[in-house]
Amino acid sequence: MLSNTASLYVVATPLGNLRDIGLRALDVLAAVSVVAAEDTRHTRVLLAAHGIDARLIAAHQHNEQEAAARICDLLAQGRHVALVSDAGTPAISDPGARIVRAVQEAGYPVVPVPGACALAAALSVSGLIDGRFLFQGFLPAKAAARRSALEALREQATTLVFYEAPHRVGETVADMLAVFGPGRELVVCRELSKLFEQISRMPLAEAPAWFAGDVHRSRGEFVLLVSAPPAHQGLSPEADRVLRLLLGELPVKSAARLAAEITGLGRNPLYQRALELRDGSQGPRHR
Repeated sequence: MLSNTASLYVVATPLGNLRDIGLRALDVLAAVSVVAAEDTRHTRVLLAAHGIDARLIAAHQHNEQEAAARICDLLAQGRHVALVSDAGTPAISDPGARIVRAVQEAGYPVVPVPGACALAAALSVSGLIDGRFLFQGFLPAKAAARRSALEALREQATTLVFYEAPHRVGETVADMLAVFGPGRELVVCRELSKLFEQISRMPLAEAPAWFAGDVHRSRGEFVLLVSAPPAHQGLSPEADRVLRLLLGELPVKSAARLAAEITGLGRNPLYQRALELRDGSQGPRHR
C-alpha cells in the first residue's frame, strides 16, 4: 500500500460529511507514521470516526516552513507522512503548497491521494455550461484590491470560481454585481456536504436581495461561481474590449465609430453594444 521509499502523501479529506473519504485515503492515514494536519483537533475527530489512532503534528499557515522542515526530517528517518487540511484537498486555497515544494526539493516523493475538493463539487452542480473555468480562490479582503481583482477578470470568457468567507460574502457579491453587471449568473454553493448545504443559481442582479432575504444565507463556507460574459452576436471578445476602452473616454457614438474603424466591424452592432455597456454601467434608466 505504501511505497518502499519514505514519501509524503497528500490526502484529501471530507468537506463536511465524514463518510466522504476514500478507502485508499483511510488505508494511508492508518499506515503512515505521522499525519501532518492543519488543525490536529479537527483531524482527530475524523480519524476517530474511522477507528484510526495516528500520531498528529500541526502543519498550518502560521508554521508551514517549520512544519516542512520537520516533515523532511521524518522522511529522512524513513518514515511515511500524510498531509491533510481541515477540509478537501491540501494546497488548494489551503496550507500545503510550501510543504510539498520543500519535500520535492529535498528529493522525496510526493504522492496524491485524491478525494473531496470544494472546487470540483461546486462545478459539478453549478448548471453552468461555459465549458471552461478559472479558479481564483479567495479574493483580497480589502475592498479596493478586491474590485481591482474582479476588474481584471471581467472579460475572461469562462466560468469564474471563488472561495469566500461568511463575513465578506455580502460585500464580495455586491462588488461582483458592480463589476460584472446584472446579466451574468451567480451560483452560490454554501456548506457543501454539510447539514445546511444550499446550492442556488440566480442572475447577479438578484443576488443582494437573495442574501438579504434570510440571514442564514450568509453563514458557512462558500464557493461562488460566476458565468462567462454573454457572447455578443457579431462581436469578438477583442472588439468588445476595444469598445469598452473607448467608452471610458468617448461618447457612445464616437466610441462606436472609432471601434468600427479599428476592428473593421459594422458600426450599427458596435453602437448597440455600446448602448448596452453604457446602460449597464449606469444602472436602470427612466424613460
